Amino acid sequence: MAPQKIAVIGAGWAGMAAAIAHAQAGRQVTVFEAARTVGGRARAVAGVLPDGTTATLDNGQHILIGAYAESLRLMRLVGVDPATALLRLPLTLQFPDGQGLQLPDLPPPLDALLGIVRAKGWGWPDKLALLRTATAWQLRGFRCAPHTSVAELCAPLTPRLMAEFIDPLCVSALNTPAHEASGQVFLRVLQDSLFSGRGGSNLLLPRADLGALFPEAAVRWLLQQGGQVVTGQRIQRLLPLPSGRWQLAGAALGADEPEAFDHITLACPSWEASRLVEGLAGTAGLASAARWSATASALRFEAITTVYAHTSGARLPQPMLALRNTAAHPAQFVFDRGQLDGQHGLLAFVVSASDGDRALIEQQVLQQAAVQLDMPGLRPVQTVVEKRATFACTPGLQRPAMQVLPGLTACGDYVEGPYPATLEGAVLSGTAVAACAAAG
Repeated sequence: MAPQKIAVIGAGWAGMAAAIAHAQAGRQVTVFEAARTVGGRARAVAGVLPDGTTATLDNGQHILIGAYAESLRLMRLVGVDPATALLRLPLTLQFPDGQGLQLPDLPPPLDALLGIVRAKGWGWPDKLALLRTATAWQLRGFRCAPHTSVAELCAPLTPRLMAEFIDPLCVSALNTPAHEASGQVFLRVLQDSLFSGRGGSNLLLPRADLGALFPEAAVRWLLQQGGQVVTGQRIQRLLPLPSGRWQLAGAALGADEPEAFDHITLACPSWEASRLVEGLAGTAGLASAARWSATASALRFEAITTVYAHTSGARLPQPMLALRNTAAHPAQFVFDRGQLDGQHGLLAFVVSASDGDRALIEQQVLQQAAVQLDMPGLRPVQTVVEKRATFACTPGLQRPAMQVLPGLTACGDYVEGPYPATLEGAVLSGTAVAACAAAG
C-alpha cells in the first residue's frame, strides 16, 4: 500500500515537529511555508552592528527550561546537541543589584525551598508568604478555578514578591500581565518546571540562533527521510475532493492537475489557519468549519519587542538579568549575547506584552540600560516587534481543537492544551497531531 501523502502548512517549530512525526509514522510529507525561511515566530534574522559588522539576531529572544522534554528530544533527533546548543543555568530571577531569586542545583522541592530562604532583598514576611502560598498550591494539586487570574491566585503574596517574582515570571511564561493571565495555566507551568524532577526548572539559554536550534536541522532531517519543504509558497485555499482527499490552491503551485493529499495539517499561525478553514465553511457538509474558524479568530494577541543594542566591552555579570519594569522602563529582561553565542558587546532587551511605538520603546529601553545597568553608551542595532507573538493567555480561554474536520488537523502553540504559547507547547502539539491524523 502506498504511504499516506501529508501536506503540512507552515514550517515553524510546530510544523516541523508535525512533519517529523508524520514521517516517523511512515507517511510521505510535504511542508509548505509562506516565508523564504523556516522557523515561524522563532527564527533567525540578519542584523548589522554600528561599525558595519554583520550580526545574527533572532526575531525574539527565547528561553527554554529543563522541563521542555519534547523540544530537547526533537533537537537530539535532528542532530542538535542540547548540551552544546543551550547554556543550562539554575532558575534565576536576579536584578543588576544582585537582589532576587536564584535556585541551587538540588532536587525539588529542596531547590525552591533553599532558593526562597536565600533570596536577596526579600524580607522574612516575603519569604514566608511565598512558602505558605506555594505549599497551598501544591496541596491543591496545582489547580484553581478556571476563571482565576494570576493576580487573584497570588493575592496572599507581598507587593515585593509580585513585582520581583510573580510579574516577571508570569510575563515571561505567559506573555500576559498578571491581572489578565490565566491562573490555571500559570500553575501548570510552575508544576512542570519546579516539580518535574531535578533540572526541570533550569533555564536553557540558546547559544545558537533560533533557526539553527531546531527548524533548519529539522528540514535537513526531513529531506533525508524523503520529505519535501517548499518555501515562499502561501496556500490560498483548501480544496476538499469527493474522494475525501484534499488539494491546495496557491499562487505559485501552477500544476495543471494539483497534487492530492490524504491529510492536511495546518501548522500556520492561528489567523492564517482561521482564514483557510473559513473558506471551507460554505462547502456542503463542512458547517463545523465555521465554528472552528470563529474560535481561532477570537484569540487576542500580545506583542513582544526585542531591542538589540551594542557597545564595545559591554558585559553583564550573568548571561541573563531581570530588570525592574515600569511604564518608563519597559524591558523585563536583558541577555548578554556575548556570553551566549560569542557576539561580544551585543545585548538583547526583551519587552514582553509590549504596547507602544517601536521608536519610543527603543528610546525607553536605552534609557533603562543607562539607569539600571550603568551603560549610557549603548547604541541601537535593531528593534524587532512581533505584533502577534503569542495569544493572550487569559482565564477560561477557549482554544480551537486539534481536530478540525476529517482529514484536516491543526497544531501550534494556540491549539487546545494546558500550556501557554511556548516553544514546548508548539512542538508538543506538532508531535500529537500525527496521532490525531491516524485516528481521524
